[in-house]
Amino acid sequence: MNPVIAALLTIVDTLTQRQTPYAVMGGLAVRVHALPRPTQDVDLTIALARAALPDWYQQLEQVGITIPEQYRSGWIDQIAEMPLIKLKIYLEPSHGIDLDVFLAESEFQRSLIARRQPVVLDDRSIDIVSPEDLLLLKLIANRPRDLLDVADILFIQGQLDQSYLDHWAAQLGVTERLQQAQSDQSPYSDSN
Repeated sequence: MNPVIAALLTIVDTLTQRQTPYAVMGGLAVRVHALPRPTQDVDLTIALARAALPDWYQQLEQVGITIPEQYRSGWIDQIAEMPLIKLKIYLEPSHGIDLDVFLAESEFQRSLIARRQPVVLDDRSIDIVSPEDLLLLKLIANRPRDLLDVADILFIQGQLDQSYLDHWAAQLGVTERLQQAQSDQSPYSDSN
C-alpha cells in the first residue's frame, strides 16, 4: 500500500473510533476532484474540541503517530487563521509522512465538515471535502501548486455551486482570486 494512503488510513481509524467527523483535503482530495497528482503528506480538518486533544494524542501514539512536544503542551499553530497541529508517522524508518490536522473552529471549517463527501479508497470509505471547499482552500493557500489545482478542479468538475463559492469567497477574502480563476477557465477567454 502507498505509504501516504497507509498514513491517512491510520489517522482516519483513530477518528472513526472516536466518532470524530473529519474531511480529507489537500493533494489527496485533489486526486478525487481533479487530476491525480503525487502528494507526500496528509491534510485533514477534524471536528474535535481542544480539550479532547490530550486523550486523542495518547491514541495516536499507540498507532505510531508522533506528536511534537510543543503540541503536547497545548500549543496550536495557525495557517490562514485556521488552527493547525503538525504530526508525523514513520511507516518506514527513514521516511516520515507529515500529517497536517486542522481543527474545525471557524464557521467555514464547520461548513466544510458538514458538506464532506464519502469516497472509497483502497476498499475503505473515507470522507473528503467537497470540490467547492477544496477550491476555496486552494484559493486561500494561493501557492503556484494550489492555483494549478484550482484550474484542474474547475476543468474537471465543470458546474459547481456558485452561490456557495461566492458566499465563502467573500467571507474568506478570496473573491478576486475566484473570479480570476473562473475567468481563466472560460472557453472564451483570450486564448485564440
